[in-house]
Amino acid sequence: MKGGSDMFFKDITIVNSDFEIEEHVNIAITEDIITYIGKDIPQGDHGMTISGRNRVVIPGFVNAHGHSPMSLMRGYGENLSLHDWLFTRIFPFEDKLTADAVYGSTMLGMAESFKYGIVSTSDMYYFTDDMIRAYSESGAKGNISRGISNMAGEPFAQLVSARESVEAIERYNGAENGRIRIDASLHAEYTNDEQTARGIAEVAKKHGVGMHVHVSETKAEHEECIERRGGRTPVKFLADCGLFDVPALAAHCVWIDDADREILESKKVTVVTNPVSNLKLASGICDVPALTDMGINVAIGTDSVASNNNLSMFEEMKTMMLLAKVKSEDPTVITPKQALYMATRGGAKAQGRRDCGAIKTGNKADLVVLGTDSPNMQPCHDLMNNIVLSATDSDILMTIIDGRIVYDFGEFPTIDVEKTAYETGHAVRDILSRL
Repeated sequence: MKGGSDMFFKDITIVNSDFEIEEHVNIAITEDIITYIGKDIPQGDHGMTISGRNRVVIPGFVNAHGHSPMSLMRGYGENLSLHDWLFTRIFPFEDKLTADAVYGSTMLGMAESFKYGIVSTSDMYYFTDDMIRAYSESGAKGNISRGISNMAGEPFAQLVSARESVEAIERYNGAENGRIRIDASLHAEYTNDEQTARGIAEVAKKHGVGMHVHVSETKAEHEECIERRGGRTPVKFLADCGLFDVPALAAHCVWIDDADREILESKKVTVVTNPVSNLKLASGICDVPALTDMGINVAIGTDSVASNNNLSMFEEMKTMMLLAKVKSEDPTVITPKQALYMATRGGAKAQGRRDCGAIKTGNKADLVVLGTDSPNMQPCHDLMNNIVLSATDSDILMTIIDGRIVYDFGEFPTIDVEKTAYETGHAVRDILSRL
């Protein structure tokens, strides 16, 4: 897909690279890069000019844990435990998936992401070729991984999923001018044996890619692992298998203990908290303050819309903050500034994107423009507080990825949403007819 075009934001408020509010700023974007931030107006033609009146620019959101094709299953498995949700609803449905269904549902997920200001997603699933096609065509960024489950104990070298993971890394890593990155992925400790965990760890090391894995999402998962693995927690088991010897995303981490946190800190693992999904499935509350107190990088994910129901990062930030305060019984923990950092730069850092996640000269132009004149944004005693705690998704006016506008006042320049929704609905009806 063609890259971004030149544009100029005139006299606008921004969240700067220090995650502070800065007013009356001009921003120049040349193709996919932020080339100027300052009070002056540089000479030359800067392309399309956008007024900054009643607007603020924030870094684009990074959804650090998702399963985009599961938009097919939105609302399909309600009021169930995680185990029942997976084994009675989700896994049987997924067994009937097709390549076209995954492509369409991923494209629908990208449209929803753009509407909610998400510029990049760490996406774990399968039918990787079809997911990548949707990412490429829509203009999205993503760290995409082929999740591996091996409950039958097949030899790792014979796993189709392992072969597909390697093929995706070799074929797509760095595609679309770096928008597409490929990670390795183990679905979880409880869906794999030790030789599989060690096998995918070696793949990640050999190819120099990151790792994405579910960790200690439920109490039962955590405790059963201790019984199954000779007293080792999921964190300890996965560390022993080498999964954290590369840059890693550990999703959930609801039931980890102090020793687990020490391992995560020493291995520089990013913990991805998914507050809404964890509440819906009654999995528990991730102790975010305990992680940040140790200097562990924390990012925010939505999980899938099957276990969340939407991809709103505003909902995730606010819910994460409220849960942190309740769990710690301290209303002063986790500031709005920290929450916005986790939802943007924290996720980009976890994805290995050094030039993303902050509004800074030389960084990629991944931006979200918010309106500040809606009733819920008034009055404004502190704009950062309003952005994180008062703003809603309707305040998102524009989403920009690599200098390309992908959401513009309700329009989706890179996606035919009506066609995508129609085809996705057809795919759902086809799958349900075969269950």
